[in-house]
Amino acid sequence: MGFLGLREFFKASNPLRARGELIYGAARAIKEAEPRPVLVETENGVIASNVFSTRTVVYNVLGARADEEAYINMLNALSRPKPPRVVKLHSLKRRGDDLYSLPIPKFYEKDAGRYITAGIFLARDEDTGYVNASIHRALVIGENKLAVRVVPRHLYKILSKSESRGKDLEAVILIGAPLPLYLAAASSPPFGVSEIEVAAALSGNLEATYDIASGIPVPLPTEIAIRGYFIAGARAKEGPFVDITGTYDETREQPVFKVEEIWSMSDPLFYAILPAGMEHVNLMGFPREASIWDTARRTAPGVKKVRLTRGGAGWLHAVIVMEKMKEGDPKNVLMAAFAAHPSLKMAIAVDPDINPDDPVEVEWALATRMQPLEDIFIVPNARGSSLDPSADQKRLLTSKIGIDATKPLEKPPHLFEKAKIPPPKHG
Repeated sequence: MGFLGLREFFKASNPLRARGELIYGAARAIKEAEPRPVLVETENGVIASNVFSTRTVVYNVLGARADEEAYINMLNALSRPKPPRVVKLHSLKRRGDDLYSLPIPKFYEKDAGRYITAGIFLARDEDTGYVNASIHRALVIGENKLAVRVVPRHLYKILSKSESRGKDLEAVILIGAPLPLYLAAASSPPFGVSEIEVAAALSGNLEATYDIASGIPVPLPTEIAIRGYFIAGARAKEGPFVDITGTYDETREQPVFKVEEIWSMSDPLFYAILPAGMEHVNLMGFPREASIWDTARRTAPGVKKVRLTRGGAGWLHAVIVMEKMKEGDPKNVLMAAFAAHPSLKMAIAVDPDINPDDPVEVEWALATRMQPLEDIFIVPNARGSSLDPSADQKRLLTSKIGIDATKPLEKPPHLFEKAKIPPPKHG
């Protein structure tokens, strides 16, 4: 198993060190450092970033060395979660309720303000006792208030039930939580499957304490834990804000979170994810790659790896590497990919000799192995992503395109062989 805590990671990673103002300066330093891990010293403390900026770190946290092993380890943890070990002793101390005491940065020119971007929200469902852990952006709207973007998933469901009963919803925000919890929280398992227990299955030695909030286990080590509650029925404007596509998301009325108490380690590292940066793409995209791989391999044999591409914002476009056994298999795999990740807009199937991380190689496969009339299909009016500014934003509808860029089996293989210059002879 790889890194567990944020400090452990930075101690071993030889990070770059920089200075930057909270308004834009930290964001510039993070961007300039990509993909290197970076610690940015600001007027309010140290910001840590670029943790998951490479696949190597993702695989290290998963205890894997290659794509298939990483997918399997992620899927095994999702299917076989385990409770963390409960402990009483921890190193978090109370530090009041002032959000402005934390180094919360503003990233882009038109952002609405200072944003928490690596906050994992923990909330307990009153009916089942299930504790959900999910990542949400949160805009600072006052000394002890946040406007939180809550999309219609599990936290939304828990909050809606609480508000329907006229109750505030207690929650804890973790910043700089155990690294396996970030992958688990980004993976969106079914409602009732605890992301905390998925993280415990990934790490093998996750601990948690109930001393911060009643009924909510707080995984350790965690740099900062913010205890508070969603105010029933309260809403505030949230946005504009840059999301994973690198474009500004719209302004919406979103739930309001009231801070009661901030807990932190001594001299905490404030973990921040640069919106639309390499870390954002990897952290958000990898769990979806695992899901696509799992669904696609059940559709046809020979599926090797999946890449949600950087040019597709790590969310909208995929390249699927497969060993084609029969004509038609790639199209089935592509349709399975759309089902596994509904936000997907374009998917391309390629042969194993194509590097999915190299857009030139993928384009070469399109140029030499694909015929538009036979190998392209379009699905109109399918469910799409709210992050795609070109889609129907009100109905979340889009058109999808699937492209089979694998070698046709009926043609001689030598026609598609990559030419090589042999190495020099020795002796």
